Amino acid sequence: MKPNIDITDAELVRRMMSGDEESFTLLYKRRHQSIYRFALQMSGSQQVAEDVTQDVFLFLMKDGHVFDPARGSVSSFLFGVARNYVLRRFRGDQLTVPFADGDSDEPFDQMANEVSPLEDLTRAEMIDNVRCAVLSLPERYREVVVLCELQELSYGETAEILGCAIGTVRSRLHRARGLLLAKLRPNREQSEVVSSAAVESARCFA
Repeated sequence: MKPNIDITDAELVRRMMSGDEESFTLLYKRRHQSIYRFALQMSGSQQVAEDVTQDVFLFLMKDGHVFDPARGSVSSFLFGVARNYVLRRFRGDQLTVPFADGDSDEPFDQMANEVSPLEDLTRAEMIDNVRCAVLSLPERYREVVVLCELQELSYGETAEILGCAIGTVRSRLHRARGLLLAKLRPNREQSEVVSSAAVESARCFA
């Protein structure tokens, strides 16, 4: 097998479907963290995120032949499968599952060592407010925020995953940002920085 960096995701899928277990392992290592983060940011539940991630890669093992490289990337394909599993899990429940008390914000924990206890508390409260605001968004707005802002995918990639036009992604994201700011505004008394840093801080919760 060629050095890992030279093998595309699409080639790994092709080899995997031919029975190459090593290709599946490599693809899993490359992509499982982003799929887990997406499911976590959409559901707010570590258990759901773990289950969805497992379901996505089981689907890939069984039905990876449905992937068509002419229609998009493997990454977008996996996000699309993950989205379907998340929506199937929570359809009708508005995807508003709160994070458990024991869930950790590891990137935030690392930063917290460099700030004072008061700054630590303020940052933690801000991240929690953003997290709750994202989870409270209606499904069609939440997914564009998670994909475009938190996963940092392009409008084109997001449109591919959602099966809609790029213009639709843009308009939904504009609306979602407005909803987020409206939800966060009551918590902004101590700092005007919250509104500009809101989405950046949200990236810390996965």
